[in-house]
Amino acid sequence: MKVVVISGSPRKNSNTQIIMKYVYEYTKSKNQDTKLINLSEDQIEYYRGPDEEYNTVTKMAIEDITNADVWLIGTPIYNSFFSSALKNLFEYINYKKTSGKVAGITILGSGTIGFINVQTLVTQLLSYFRVVTNPKPVFLTTESITENSLSNIDGQNKLKEMVDDTLQIASKLH
Repeated sequence: MKVVVISGSPRKNSNTQIIMKYVYEYTKSKNQDTKLINLSEDQIEYYRGPDEEYNTVTKMAIEDITNADVWLIGTPIYNSFFSSALKNLFEYINYKKTSGKVAGITILGSGTIGFINVQTLVTQLLSYFRVVTNPKPVFLTTESITENSLSNIDGQNKLKEMVDDTLQIASKLH
């Protein structure tokens, strides 16, 4: 099974990437065919239309997402919405090639307000791509992170459970 972990924050040294690198390492221990797309490190270009030429990193990200059976997506909450960089990434993806994929969602906020709203928006986006979404997202606050590490044991366990459940759903569908 091919898995792609997407860290949806464009900010350098973002808390989202700390969490999603944790998800990546855990997922990689369960499934070797796992790749990480980190929007704060990778040079994904802004979508300019279907007839434009894009850099190699952007083309690889599109290919990895399209070919993956499972998407593990992490996004911060920005103004009660998911990141525009994440939305930009999905502008490249052909919805005709994504039906039946499975996704897990992790949402990071500075407080507890907005989680359900962002979950709904991400789930709607995934529904457009005909992706089956794990109904148990992980909601974490920035308090879960200390010294550039996911220090919250409960948060770690929730992320592991989300990964395990999402992989299990995918194995039943594929």
